[in-house]
Amino acid sequence: FQLSLEKPREIREVGFVSSDPNFSVRADGSVYAEQEVANLSVPVQFMVTARGLHDPHIWETTVKLALVGIEEMLSRVWETQPRVIKFPRKHQRSSSANGLRRQKRDWVIPPINVPENSRGPFPQMLVRIRSDQDQDIGIRYSITGAGADQPPSDIYNIDPVHGKMYVTRPLDREERASYHLRAHAVDMNGNQVENPIDLYIYVIDMNDNRPEFQNQVYNGSVAEGSKPGSSVMQVTANDSDDYTTANGMVRYRILSQTPHSPIPNMFTINSETGDIVTVAAGLDREKVSQYTIIVQATDMEGNLNFGLSNTATALISITDINDNPPELTVRTFSGEVPENKVNVVVTNLTVVDRDQPHSPNWNAVYRIVSGDPSGHFTIRTNPITNEGMVTVVKPVDFEMNRAFMLTVVVSNQAHLASGIQSSLQSTAGVTISVQDVNEPPVFPVNPKLIRFEEGVPAGTTLTVFAAQDPDHFIHQTVRYSKLSDPANWLRINRTNGQITTMALLDRESMYVKNNVYEATFLAFDNGSPQASGTGTLQIYLIDVNDNAPVLMPREAQVCERARPGSRVNITASDADADPNVGPFVFELPSFPTSVRRNWTISRLSGDYAQLRLKIPYLEAGVYDIPVIVSDSGNPPLSNRSVIRIKVCPCDENGDCSATGAVAAAGLGTGAIIAILICIIILLSMVLLFVVWMKRREKERQAKPLLIDPEDDVRDNILKYDEEGGGEEDQDYDLSQLQQPESLDHIINKPAGVRRVDERPVIAESQYPVRPSLPHPGDIGEFINDGLRAADNDPTAPPYDSLLVFDYEGSGSTAGSVSSLNSTSSGDQDYDYLNDWGPRFKKLADLYGGGDDD
Repeated sequence: FQLSLEKPREIREVGFVSSDPNFSVRADGSVYAEQEVANLSVPVQFMVTARGLHDPHIWETTVKLALVGIEEMLSRVWETQPRVIKFPRKHQRSSSANGLRRQKRDWVIPPINVPENSRGPFPQMLVRIRSDQDQDIGIRYSITGAGADQPPSDIYNIDPVHGKMYVTRPLDREERASYHLRAHAVDMNGNQVENPIDLYIYVIDMNDNRPEFQNQVYNGSVAEGSKPGSSVMQVTANDSDDYTTANGMVRYRILSQTPHSPIPNMFTINSETGDIVTVAAGLDREKVSQYTIIVQATDMEGNLNFGLSNTATALISITDINDNPPELTVRTFSGEVPENKVNVVVTNLTVVDRDQPHSPNWNAVYRIVSGDPSGHFTIRTNPITNEGMVTVVKPVDFEMNRAFMLTVVVSNQAHLASGIQSSLQSTAGVTISVQDVNEPPVFPVNPKLIRFEEGVPAGTTLTVFAAQDPDHFIHQTVRYSKLSDPANWLRINRTNGQITTMALLDRESMYVKNNVYEATFLAFDNGSPQASGTGTLQIYLIDVNDNAPVLMPREAQVCERARPGSRVNITASDADADPNVGPFVFELPSFPTSVRRNWTISRLSGDYAQLRLKIPYLEAGVYDIPVIVSDSGNPPLSNRSVIRIKVCPCDENGDCSATGAVAAAGLGTGAIIAILICIIILLSMVLLFVVWMKRREKERQAKPLLIDPEDDVRDNILKYDEEGGGEEDQDYDLSQLQQPESLDHIINKPAGVRRVDERPVIAESQYPVRPSLPHPGDIGEFINDGLRAADNDPTAPPYDSLLVFDYEGSGSTAGSVSSLNSTSSGDQDYDYLNDWGPRFKKLADLYGGGDDD
């Protein structure tokens, strides 16, 4: 039911409060039963509060509803006649003589409230829409808007005749909280008879959603030893219901705490904001490192009877503070160390710290406060075990200190929390005994530097390089040996360490670096075990003038005609050192006299000189120029060096030309010209010989036979179709020896092994075309042509047979061989037979012998 209050204009706010948890009152005065109301023992009171528009005070009044009144109102809910909403009247202008009349304002249509999740039955009538003209004419009603003819569609509909508006299904305020529809009234012809009216439908919220925590598990932390009221964390739950009503007003409370140490209620929660804070002191991480809190969120402003609830878990970690100083497990530690050893752990210091391991509150830092003025020891922290490792960082000497008494203090990497006092057990003593070992002999001065001039003779005593045995409490003998002597110049006395030379000491040797020669020697005692030490002897060699200067370069070239740039720059170098080097003196020798006559030398600086032609022209060639150079030593050393200079003709740029380079190699101009003429003659002879050979070849090819072809008595190759035997072998099939005119007898022959002298069964190809008459040249050319034709014939028999030649000659003019012995009148010259080649040599000897034959 609805609590209505006529609110004057001077009232700004109105609120309603119910005294009975069975009922709740909304801001608009609507009263809802939160559960089934069966028996009411006392009347329900509703307090009404009002705040003035200009007066901040609040006025209160109380409305009492008796039991009968409430039950009667509940029974009338949804059974009363629905409200009737009429269309506003149309305003018309008055046309009377009195002028315009004041028009009455339109009614403001109040909103329609529909509770969500209604159980029906559906469709459920909400209001009735009617027009004042429905008595005169037929009216048709309709509604438009979201929920009617627009998505979401079909939530609301209207009876077009009677104007009853229905809701068709339960509403959900969380999906849509309000609807704006428009009601229309038209006549039977569809003409508008009333202006559309706006209908506002508000979905009244019901408590149908539980509060939902954003996380099921919340993680927070608070430092141990925190004071009461320290903030820990915040939990948040959201309720989808209307937050302006009790349905969406969430309240928080703590259901349980685990563990209960030191008290069951170490934390509290702000019921409205969800902030968790401490309420008691005594948080100790070393006792309880984590608390588990079950938090409940309830809507209806925390009303446990009507509100919906949900829970979440809050894990509260207790963070560590440095409230426990480290404590050494014992008051005295001991260890021992061999002398002369470094990076050796003497002993381990154990410590106990109850703070969080491997944190700055737990990490131990050790310091030596007394007993080690020379800094022989340090204490390093083992990052895994937190132990202090007493380590030797500087060798200890048994002969000087046989034992050490150290005082160490341990603390944390982080400072102790305020109010925490350091424990007396953080200080301990460490006793360290030193073990004596056989120490190697030691050279008092190492390396030892001595100075000597180079070139001292062999057998010279340089120094005594002796070592001392640091073991004063044991008498031992020291012996010596050579360990490293790159140039093998030195010898050491095995007993007393005296150093003598075995060869000349040369400062310019490759083994001398920066005038210093180094050799190492070994000194060893006779202890057990034997110990040895090394010493380095450095010999600084003082330079003497024992190296003559040399000249560079060894070869050069100049132009045969003196030019400003035609000169040679030479450099002198000396292996010695100052003052036995430059400035150098350069000069030309007096002999041979041609040197000073043709050349001159001048010094440019202390190390450089310039050699150039003294005469305007010098014939091209190679000249050896001796130059004498002297250093500045005392006494000075001189050296006679020979520079090979090539004198050659130069081009306009002063560069030696190719001809000039040859000339400079040792040949004169006349010799060069003679060589060039010989080359030209040789090339001409080769050319003439080639021309002669080609001409002779042409003449040989064009030379005709000495006799007419008809009178040619040379043997001709004749072709015979039948080559059978004589009369004795007439019984044989001579066709096997004849060239077949067709291949039918071969093609039709049964398959089997074919004779190797049979013609292949393939198509005949065309022979190369040859002239009907041979060229009137040598008969050998004709035979060769035939041979080539047979070789290139694909049908030629590959078996052993005679080659067949088409040409058999045009006949013999002699008519008979007997004509060779004819005594015809007239002498005939048979010398031409000598030109027929070796095959006719015998015939030429018979007929070409001369008159004597």
